[in-house]
Amino acid sequence: MNLIDEPSTGLDVAAREQFLQTLDDLHRTQPMLATVLVTHHLEELPESTTHAALLRDGHLQTAGPATEVLTTEQITECFAYPIVIERREGRWLARAGARVAA
Repeated sequence: MNLIDEPSTGLDVAAREQFLQTLDDLHRTQPMLATVLVTHHLEELPESTTHAALLRDGHLQTAGPATEVLTTEQITECFAYPIVIERREGRWLARAGARVAA
């Protein structure tokens, strides 16, 4: 098993994309090898991501298939801030959503 904690911190966009391609290639060539990647940035998740877990205040908020966990509703709740989640060509994108008046 690989455990990778915020691996693309400090990388420029090209280096990050090359790293993510390497992770996807590793998944294709070594499908039995599990990789756990810790990140605050959904854009850093490789296409091969199958499952996700969200932690909030040190507690597990939710876990399961990535497509069920990495949603606008779940991420907004986790960050306590409106975040819109999109998935394009197998990759996740996150951006600030409309702020809710207090």
